[in-house]
Amino acid sequence: MNQKHQEDLAHIRSMMERSSRFISLSGLSGVFAGLSALIGGLYVYQLFKANGLEYFDGDHKLYSVDLVSELFLTASVILLFALTFGIFFTIRKSKKYNLPIWTSATKKMLLNLAIPLVTGGIFCLALLHHQIYGLVAPATLIFYGLALINAEKYTFSDVKYLGFSELILGCIALFYIGYGLIFWIVGFGILHILYGLIMFKKYK
Repeated sequence: MNQKHQEDLAHIRSMMERSSRFISLSGLSGVFAGLSALIGGLYVYQLFKANGLEYFDGDHKLYSVDLVSELFLTASVILLFALTFGIFFTIRKSKKYNLPIWTSATKKMLLNLAIPLVTGGIFCLALLHHQIYGLVAPATLIFYGLALINAEKYTFSDVKYLGFSELILGCIALFYIGYGLIFWIVGFGILHILYGLIMFKKYK
């Protein structure tokens, strides 16, 4: 009888977890988002070289309007790929485990995620408008970290560790202006891959 009660309690906890948290998020989403960021970062490095800019020479760099536009386009493509992979693996996991996707927890998670992201996006657009390019990479990492921490209460609690890692990395990047691409690759590339692999192994 005691074992049956324990099984019933475990089932109730599982139902509560499903109703209050978005648990269809797949670790593979993080892995492929990280791979997209790594490929994008390497492309940007080659783009610098093609425009006669040696990234590691330590000199202050002046970016042309055309180069900034291409960098912005590259970042948008990376974001599109990351979102596509995220949606694909989320749908696949939800179908595999018969999990609902569009629930109240999903809406709350997206809202809490969107507030810092939208604010950060507007802030970064303002930086680009005023040609303060050196702060864009740190700002994206900081606001992304805040978004993950803010949304953690409606999905896997492990997300907050990635959020704090991005936040700390972004704060460090503030003191190394001119090396934002390196921090960006580490934050959006390597950390995402590590986090995705851990999540995939833990919740597969």
